[in-house]
Amino acid sequence: MSEQHALDASGLLCPLPVIRTQDAIKGLAAGDRLLVTATDPGTMHDIPAWVRVHGHVLRKAEPDADRFLFEIEVRC
Repeated sequence: MSEQHALDASGLLCPLPVIRTQDAIKGLAAGDRLLVTATDPGTMHDIPAWVRVHGHVLRKAEPDADRFLFEIEVRC
C-alpha cells in the first residue's frame, strides 16, 4: 500500500530543495508519493529534471501564489 509524505522546502535556495527532496525519497518505498512545497523559483526546473534523471514520476508541478507545488511518485 502506497503512502503520501510531505516535504516543506519553503525558504530554501538552490540546491537545498533538490537535496532535501532526494534525502526524503531515499526513505520511501516504490509507489509512495512525496508532496514538495518550495519557494525558490528555480525548483520549477530543478525538481522536474532531478525526478526525470532518477526515474521517478512527476505527477504535478505547478506554481501556487508565492510557492511551487510538486507531487512525485517514487518508482525505484
